[in-house]
Amino acid sequence: MRTGMAEQEVEITVHESLSRIDATEWDACACPEASDGGRPADPFTTYRFLKALEDSGSVGPGTGWKPYYLQAIMGGQTIACAPLFLKSHSQGEYIFDHNWAHAYERAGGRYYPKFQIAVPFTPVTGRRFLTRPGFEEAGQAALVQGAVQLADNNGISSLHVTFCTETEVEAGAAMGLMARRTQQYHWVNRGYGSFDDFLASLSSRKRKMIRKERRTAQGFGGDITMVTGAAVETRHWDAMWDFYQDTGARKWGTPYLTRAFFDIAQADLRDDILLVLAERNGEPVAGAMNLIGRDTLYGRYWGCREHHPCLHFELCYYQAMDFAIANRLETVEAGAQGEHKLARGYLPVPTHSLHWIADPGFREAVENYLRAERAAVEEDIEILTGYGPFRKTQMEDHE
Repeated sequence: MRTGMAEQEVEITVHESLSRIDATEWDACACPEASDGGRPADPFTTYRFLKALEDSGSVGPGTGWKPYYLQAIMGGQTIACAPLFLKSHSQGEYIFDHNWAHAYERAGGRYYPKFQIAVPFTPVTGRRFLTRPGFEEAGQAALVQGAVQLADNNGISSLHVTFCTETEVEAGAAMGLMARRTQQYHWVNRGYGSFDDFLASLSSRKRKMIRKERRTAQGFGGDITMVTGAAVETRHWDAMWDFYQDTGARKWGTPYLTRAFFDIAQADLRDDILLVLAERNGEPVAGAMNLIGRDTLYGRYWGCREHHPCLHFELCYYQAMDFAIANRLETVEAGAQGEHKLARGYLPVPTHSLHWIADPGFREAVENYLRAERAAVEEDIEILTGYGPFRKTQMEDHE
């Protein structure tokens, strides 16, 4: 597949396995900032993370996530790539389009399969059009044109680019894609030197609530530890698999990741991962799994073998803040949904996606829906931010 660019022709190649693309070439587009041996800004689009999903069977045959990785080559050099998947359902996306699918199929259309540019099972904002520095405009244009052409040539109903950046939304909208806005809750490190500094920024009532929750959680009868890198052991993954199975079965039926993913994580991803574990007599009873970016800690999975009051808040939220403060990270992203995060210092922020729909009539209906939805999301963010736990006046500190 070829696309004509202003300077020279770009060839788009489609690969059904990431092993067909050189890891160095992929990462030169996905995480060029890590070429000096530092951390990638986004650990989820690295070659090693996406390869772990594929090699573990978490994506591929039987999962509803069939890979079609895009590679844009110009002048013999890879200038851009993207994780594209053919989807037979809308599970594991967190940008919900089930109502679109139902409406289209009630009208006699066939919504599935659809194309999705995304990191599977990962509601984390990051670049989705992965471009080599200096080729941003040409790379993005080539990937968008290539993906749309691939969908159109194969009679695919739609293309969705989920949890992309605001910059990508602007570029995609200029190329005719429809923009969607949703929201999450993120904690921002405002230069805190300690957790107490964070507490000092809250209203008295919220400060007391969080201190009480931490005391309650830490009194569960054991120890809370953080492990990363070489300190992560196979036994920790055995426990995290149990936790993941339990939470997944209760929340969404069948967990998305396979057991093999956790084995590969031990071999290839330990340096990217932070585990927060509640242990009694050396045995984990609850745990949270995070991935570490250059500036952000990303909360991913949580689970427990025993229920203890407030332990979820401690392992998933407060310990994550402690780690971010100690390591001078700017942000903690604790996953999708959850208004209970608001009272604990996680404020609403917009998240973005892009959409292309083949059918003109259905495209117009979705565009009208998105226009109304964007206005509602903006209003929600403004209102919810006002309900945040931070002090608004000096008087509020003496309630």
